[in-house]
Amino acid sequence: MKKISARWRNLYTKAGFSSFMASLLAILCGLVVGFVVLLVADPANAFWGLLAILTGGLSDMKNLGQVLYAATPIILTGLSVGFANKTGLFNIGASGQFIVGAYVAVLMGVKCTFIPGPLLWLACLLGAMLAGAVWGLVPGFLKAVCNVNEVIACIMMNYIGMYGVNFLIQLTVFDSLKNQSLPVAENANAPKLGMDLIFRSGATASSANAGIFIAVLAGVVIYYLIEKTKFGYELKACGYNRDAARYAGINETRSIVLSMVIAGALSGLGGACLYLAGAGKGIEVLDTLAAEGFNGIPVALLGLNNPIGIIFSGLFVAYLNQGGFNMQVYGFAPQVIDIIISVVIYFAAFSLLLRGFVERRVKRREEKRAADGRPAVSDRGPQEGGGAE
Repeated sequence: MKKISARWRNLYTKAGFSSFMASLLAILCGLVVGFVVLLVADPANAFWGLLAILTGGLSDMKNLGQVLYAATPIILTGLSVGFANKTGLFNIGASGQFIVGAYVAVLMGVKCTFIPGPLLWLACLLGAMLAGAVWGLVPGFLKAVCNVNEVIACIMMNYIGMYGVNFLIQLTVFDSLKNQSLPVAENANAPKLGMDLIFRSGATASSANAGIFIAVLAGVVIYYLIEKTKFGYELKACGYNRDAARYAGINETRSIVLSMVIAGALSGLGGACLYLAGAGKGIEVLDTLAAEGFNGIPVALLGLNNPIGIIFSGLFVAYLNQGGFNMQVYGFAPQVIDIIISVVIYFAAFSLLLRGFVERRVKRREEKRAADGRPAVSDRGPQEGGGAE
């Protein structure tokens, strides 16, 4: 029993545990507030409405497939925001990078039909990444060379991207009847890999495709890049203290520019994965910034900017969105669904605050143990035999 107790104490002293608890508390707080909103809207159906949002994504295989489809772009934009944050940058320009990458992917999917087989899909993905990278390069260069605040530069690039894409779609690949871009060639869509046979309900298949594997692979690659490479160490060093990094011989300008370029490429890839899915979805010509780019911000916050955490937080946010559709069965207006999801996302912004709360609780508990004459538990675990190392 003592060994089991020591293992549990060793668990809650680890930084990863406090990070997990911070995100979990943020989710629980958001759901509690959401339930209060449901009670105000319709007390009789509030419980069933909350149950619907918690279970809707698992109600059948088609809904589960739609969760995977919806999670793909926001995982990639979340990785974009989280990666830039490692260098101390706030990439609020993921929306512009996303839509520019999406446009290039759709344009190539419509016009470059001479590229054979699945090579067209791969070419579209690479084109989208290149376009997103260029869109991220601009604020990165301005920040690194001219010390222009990246938030201001990114916001401007968002609107330039939105209006520019609207203009270019009407010139090149416009479907006037649907007010959106033309459908891409069949071989420009992501392969289904049999997921349309697994994630379906009766005769209706979901939009799940190979894009989710690309998003997960991107998360693993970014994690390795940040945690296991010299380049990742340099990025984090610039994020922690740029003056110290410069003094240590790290090229600050290069790190900032490459950080935004990679972040832009990830957002552009997210745009391609959303519209090259064979779901019949086109880029609509609207004066509205792409929501997927902004949804990447709370996904990154909820995942505490950890690439692996971002994968799970992206799946969670997509799950809430899918489950939210089922709430309408109980007479709730769609706006109530948006409020609940927004509240959960809003509380995600307080993850770091909640993480500090968890760490203070752990610290007080360890101080109490020390005052009682019992040894505190270190991150390395309890010492065996009581001897010094």
